[in-house]
Amino acid sequence: MRAVVTGAAGFLGSHLCAHLLAAGDTVVAVDALTDSYDVALKERNLRDLAGRPAFSFHHADLLDADLGPLLEGAHAVYHLAGEPGVRSSWGAAFELCARRNILATQTLLEAVRSRASGAFVHASSSAVYGDAGTLAPVSPYGVTKLAAEHLCELYRTAYGVPTLSLRLFSVYGPRQRPDTAFARLLAAAAGGEPFPLYGDGEQTRDFLYVRDAVTALRDAACSGFTGVADLGGGCPVSVNQAIAAVEQVTGPVKTLPRPAEPGDVRHTAADITVASRAFGFRPRTSLREGVAATAAEAGPGGVRQK
Repeated sequence: MRAVVTGAAGFLGSHLCAHLLAAGDTVVAVDALTDSYDVALKERNLRDLAGRPAFSFHHADLLDADLGPLLEGAHAVYHLAGEPGVRSSWGAAFELCARRNILATQTLLEAVRSRASGAFVHASSSAVYGDAGTLAPVSPYGVTKLAAEHLCELYRTAYGVPTLSLRLFSVYGPRQRPDTAFARLLAAAAGGEPFPLYGDGEQTRDFLYVRDAVTALRDAACSGFTGVADLGGGCPVSVNQAIAAVEQVTGPVKTLPRPAEPGDVRHTAADITVASRAFGFRPRTSLREGVAATAAEAGPGGVRQK
């Protein structure tokens, strides 16, 4: 297939590009290289992909670029670009979050609807859920991701764009963003800043290893499925259990207790029934296996090795 991947230089995007190339796809990668985190890390991700004959990279902002030539002949569009961050989406930062998560999605959908193409795969988030699994986000970031889902559904029903929004739960693995839980845990275990432990640590998260996530993205695109589905590890664990899993691999992790913050859901759990039936999704990587693989690439300093 000819696949277009937005947000291709990021953690999930770079893994997806590598997975698609391994499957024999041609990949048209698009990324604005924003400063949501260290741009050097994104550039390093791209260096791992550059030089492959089936890969091309385009430095472009979805809101400004001429998207037509990039989308021409695409069999699948994987829309991963966006502004991350539950805790950072409050206040003045919401404008940027809305621009990159809502307006950019609508702009891309407009460009896609006039062209015959295959699946439009939108990487949504578990942040669309509130407590007790209700569709009631408790953070501005979650509001923007749910709005983007609604846009996908609108373009599917109004214009026949074959959209699917996959609600990704806590994806982790090598090259993850430095502000994510396991990146901070590994850095703390390596002698870096203590891990900020919000609340009592008994809040639960549904962790999904990145290889399982990108496999599911391509499987979904090839399946003909449209609609919305959860993608998670299928076995929520508490933050305290996640700390223990890292300590089993690396040794002690220093923590810094902090009060719970607004926007943090107490418990998250993916219902993978739809994904399992629609495109055979089944997470295959245990938490211990995933943590060990992530730690191995991070190396003794807690950061990715060159």
